[in-house]
Amino acid sequence: MSRALFPIGKNFIGMLFLAAAFTSCAPAEDTRPGQPVAHRQAAFKAIMEEFEPMGAALRRGDFPSDEFLKRAERLFALKDDPWPYFGADTQYPPSKAEDRLWREPEIFAARRDDFLKAAESLRAAAKQRDEKSAREAWKTVEESCRACHKTYKRR
Repeated sequence: MSRALFPIGKNFIGMLFLAAAFTSCAPAEDTRPGQPVAHRQAAFKAIMEEFEPMGAALRRGDFPSDEFLKRAERLFALKDDPWPYFGADTQYPPSKAEDRLWREPEIFAARRDDFLKAAESLRAAAKQRDEKSAREAWKTVEESCRACHKTYKRR
């Protein structure tokens, strides 16, 4: 009775299939010079890392005003970072932006301006240390994000 050095069974083949499937599902890398898509995605991620904890605290009924203000200040400091990376030549994988974003530059600019104003209002509300004002301002930022993503972000 000889045994194969590397026995291939159903489990091995199944694991090989899963590994191949997961490898092919990996997100595309931004290999273009300057990596504009990767930079704008990283900028949005940094904004979300400040924004989402504020929302989580508000949903819990918790309002740590000092922490909320710190996050609002950081979000305000980051608010301009993604926009320079929406150049006309940045519609390629791994971009999740819809083509219509570049066909509707005036509308997109208005949505961007809504977000910038909302971020400024959030910072002002956080400075007041009033939960009701902060909650309303946070919701306005959230709505500005949703409006833009609903129109311009590919799912």
